[in-house]
Amino acid sequence: MQDALPIVIVAVVAVAAVVGVVLLARGKGVYDDIRAGDFVQRPDPPALRDADIAQMQAVLGRRAPDDDLRAEVRALVEARNVRRVARGEPPLDVDAEVERRLSELDG
Repeated sequence: MQDALPIVIVAVVAVAAVVGVVLLARGKGVYDDIRAGDFVQRPDPPALRDADIAQMQAVLGRRAPDDDLRAEVRALVEARNVRRVARGEPPLDVDAEVERRLSELDG
């Protein structure tokens, strides 16, 4: 019984080696399905892209500046105004500049 063990081991290894060589020769490996192209973003179809743009424009068109946005723009304009005065330039009308910037955001 123990004399058969080395024969079985050699036979299993030989069969596995033959199967491995045959599979290698066929050329299609597991990693052939994994390509860099799978991770590349493909462009959306033009109709879908146009629909998304129209939807975003509709949302932006409905958006009115809220108090937080108005306060943030005012703080930006006031800070720029302080720098203008420090450079010796005439100060801006803060309210008019805030409205101008908010109108630029609306498009």
